[in-house]
Amino acid sequence: MAAIDVTDATFESEVIEKSKDVTVVVDLWAPWCGPCKTLGPIIENVIDATNGNVVLAKVNIDENPAIGQAFKVQSIPAVYALQDGAVVNGFMGAQPEHEVQAFVDSLGPSEQEQALDELIAAGDEGSLRLALQMEPANEDAIGALGELLVADGRAEEALVLIERIPENDRTRKIAASARVGEVPIDDDYDEQLTGLLDRVKGDDEARQQFVDILELMGPDDPRTADYRRQLTMRLY
Repeated sequence: MAAIDVTDATFESEVIEKSKDVTVVVDLWAPWCGPCKTLGPIIENVIDATNGNVVLAKVNIDENPAIGQAFKVQSIPAVYALQDGAVVNGFMGAQPEHEVQAFVDSLGPSEQEQALDELIAAGDEGSLRLALQMEPANEDAIGALGELLVADGRAEEALVLIERIPENDRTRKIAASARVGEVPIDDDYDEQLTGLLDRVKGDDEARQQFVDILELMGPDDPRTADYRRQLTMRLY
């Protein structure tokens, strides 16, 4: 994969935003810099061998001084690796190929992380439980297993499982599905919600069921906001 020539104008999109999807290595150089000419081909070859797992962004700091200032560069070549919009590693000066290779290798997932990702991607219950043996609080594994348990009718087990991690959008939906139970395909919720409205003020179970149904409907359902307003009016 060819290196990307990045400018002050494109730095945000080509480096910061792109690094949220893939590791980006920024090579700061200048035409007059001898060590830059030595390092350039080495780092390009090493990163090219990652087959797109790492992206190389080259910055001519003479033409793009704002980027150099952002990195507080004192000498070049200077190399920085970014992941999720933040610098995670870097080095300065020309380095031999084996050092550059070690630097790039350090940016990828470990063997354990790769194994964990493969188990979660497999998605079956056995694989997900193995993933949780490796990392008991892995949010992706817990979310996927929680969804499987609810679909299999093991609601209580799913509720206990998701307590391992802080509440998030996925676990809220899993909890709602576990508590509400199986909903008929042709059920549009209106009858249930209307029936619950008169009970929500003094009945905690009814209020929780009402909130759970709204969670399952989701914010994109045009009725959700209206039902939330009706709930607020009944409670206060």
